[in-house]
Amino acid sequence: MKKTLLGLALATFAAPAMAHTGHGAAEGLVHGLGHPLLGADHLLAMLAVGLWSGLVLPSRVWSGATVFMAAMVVGGAIALSGVALPMVEGMILASVLLFGALVLVSRRGQSKRLTALSLAAIGFFAASHGFAHVTEMSGMFVAYMAGFLISTAALHLVGIAIARLVAGRPLAQQALGGAIVLSGLTLAAS
Repeated sequence: MKKTLLGLALATFAAPAMAHTGHGAAEGLVHGLGHPLLGADHLLAMLAVGLWSGLVLPSRVWSGATVFMAAMVVGGAIALSGVALPMVEGMILASVLLFGALVLVSRRGQSKRLTALSLAAIGFFAASHGFAHVTEMSGMFVAYMAGFLISTAALHLVGIAIARLVAGRPLAQQALGGAIVLSGLTLAAS
C-alpha cells in the first residue's frame, strides 16, 4: 500500500505534467505505446478507471476499461475526421478529478443507476483522451491506435490489480481516490 501511494505521489510531480508536449508528431506502435504513459493526466485517469472497475464491478471488472477504450476510439475518430473538440485539455484534467472522486466514494453494491451514470461519465471523458492521442499522431493510424490501446489496457489492468489488493479496506480505497484527486488538483495548478 505504501508503495502504491508513493508511486501516485511521485507521478504527481512527473514531468511533463501533460502528455501533449507538442514535440513533433507521434506515429506508429512505439509512440502509441508511450503516449498514455508520458503524462500524469492520462496515467492517473486510466489507473483510476481500473481502480473504480475493480472496486465497484468485481464480477464485470472490464466494464469500465471497455467503455473507456471504446470511447477513446470514438474520440480518436473524431480527431481524425478533422472535427474540433473544445477544451480537450480541460476535459482530460476534469476526468482525473472525476475518476479520482469515483474511486474515493464508490462502493461495491452501489445502485445500478449510479453505476450506469459512472460508466457514462467514463465514456464521455474518455473521448477527450482519444481525441488528444490522435491529434498528436501523424501517419500509421492503426499501429498508433493499437499502441495506445495496449498501454491503456495495461494501465487499467494495473488499477484493477491494485483494487483487488485494497478490496474491503475502505481507508485504502479512500486514500487512493484522494491521492488521485489531489494529483489532479496539482496538475490544475501547474
